[in-house]
Amino acid sequence: MPTHPSQLRSHLITEEERARAHPERRPTLFQVADTRYVYVRTLDTRPNGEVLMLAERQERHGLSGPVLIRRVRSPATFERRQRLVEEVQLAYRLNHAAIARVHLFTVQSGKPYVIMEYVDGPTLDAVLSLMALRRQPVSTAFALYVGAEVADALAYAHRLEDDQGARLGLVHRDVSPRNVSVGLGGEVKLTHFGAAYTHLAGREETRGGLRKGDAAYTSPEYLSCLPLTPAADLFSLGLVLLELATGRHLFHDALETPAKPPPSRHRAPVEEEPSLPLTHLMMLMDAFTPDDVEEATSGLPEGFRAVLGKALRKPAAERYATAEDMRDALRECLVQAQESIGGRPYGRKEAAEELARLITDASQHRDEAEPGDERFFSSKLEAHELGAARFGETTEP
Repeated sequence: MPTHPSQLRSHLITEEERARAHPERRPTLFQVADTRYVYVRTLDTRPNGEVLMLAERQERHGLSGPVLIRRVRSPATFERRQRLVEEVQLAYRLNHAAIARVHLFTVQSGKPYVIMEYVDGPTLDAVLSLMALRRQPVSTAFALYVGAEVADALAYAHRLEDDQGARLGLVHRDVSPRNVSVGLGGEVKLTHFGAAYTHLAGREETRGGLRKGDAAYTSPEYLSCLPLTPAADLFSLGLVLLELATGRHLFHDALETPAKPPPSRHRAPVEEEPSLPLTHLMMLMDAFTPDDVEEATSGLPEGFRAVLGKALRKPAAERYATAEDMRDALRECLVQAQESIGGRPYGRKEAAEELARLITDASQHRDEAEPGDERFFSSKLEAHELGAARFGETTEP
């Protein structure tokens, strides 16, 4: 299987190494009222300047637990400050089992931090990298299960209303492998609504067609700076599921083909560099047809191929009318997949078991891992034990 174009990024730092060797010396990031947030390790440093950290929340009376902390780039302009406020306002409204919760927003020493629910498991970005190491994608049932859970989360988000009962018109705009996590217990969580579009009162418009998020998973209309509907998120989900089920992005075969830049009228700025070159991606998006999707999905069951074919239609009006419709279609395909394996149900338990097997299988190729991927493989466990290892934890004293 070709290497996934968007590799895991892990930025190991001196403080992290010291924390692993001496857990009792882990530094306190900050304290809010009677709650301390103790640094555990850095999970990711993103091109837009955000740093994702695993921390331990320690209450005054001894209660503790893991949290994810996003250290957001300090907004340099009024517009950026307003957008950050809007993101937090939106996050507090989201309450769904398949959406990672935001617990708190705080500013410490002039730096903004968002404290979020920690998902004890990999992002789909990490799953794709593990698949590449194993040289085999996950099962169709796993992809269908994850897709149905994400579609259910999007259905909830798209219906979200303001305090007066009016639809917020929310579009996530960054449904990508790095923003979907699968917990070790099999739960699926959609994260990071920082790029979301809404009609919140006082909302600051994104100027000049600035694109947020990873453009490699955005819809044709978003790349062209056209008005967005929830159908844009469904196109993105289709791209994610195609890659999860096959191990290949829709445009993977064109990655190494030199591309001429599209006409200047197509150009528009991005907030961070996409995992595919933007001008190349825009040309590919202009040129792809339903036949390309048919070819990319040729090895999948007929029902799943039909779902992806509809989700990846270029005109937004030809996709699913709602995320609920796509969710129901994915669930129907999952039932069919279950029937093909003896009628056994596929849910959280089965997803957790398959994820554990994926880690175990990928561990056989750990020498080929990209820098940073080694955090999935504990040096003190044998290969058959890796399925029980907890992500982000160390077995060192």
